[in-house]
Amino acid sequence: MRIVRGYAGLAPMALALSMGFTAAPALADDPLDATMTPEALARDREQIRRLNADQLAYVQQRDTQYAQGWREYAGASRADAGRADARQNDTRAPAASSSQRDYAQAQREYAAAQREYQRDLAQWREDVAACRAGYYEHCAR
Repeated sequence: MRIVRGYAGLAPMALALSMGFTAAPALADDPLDATMTPEALARDREQIRRLNADQLAYVQQRDTQYAQGWREYAGASRADAGRADARQNDTRAPAASSSQRDYAQAQREYAAAQREYQRDLAQWREDVAACRAGYYEHCAR
């Protein structure tokens, strides 16, 4: 127990020392520093100019690649549209793919079911009105 108490006081001190060594700020050249020589200022200016030129070249190359990709995408889209127009004008080509035909068939079936439902609903409403008017043979539905 006595040994543990002796080391307990060292832990905060060790932590403070390790933080002091690892958390030191990075020192950068300050162009307004009076102790910098003209040669050091010239080196800094040259390095900054070189870094900026490298970044500009990178951005220009990246933008060129992006633009090329967009041109290829637009060309592919126009080609797809042209092929679709050609298929519509070509009487030998099928008018639509099987999934498009299936979808169109499903739409027609839905519209027919909707019309039938509306007819049945109108008939039911007529029967309700007739039943309320005293024509009890219409109340059986």
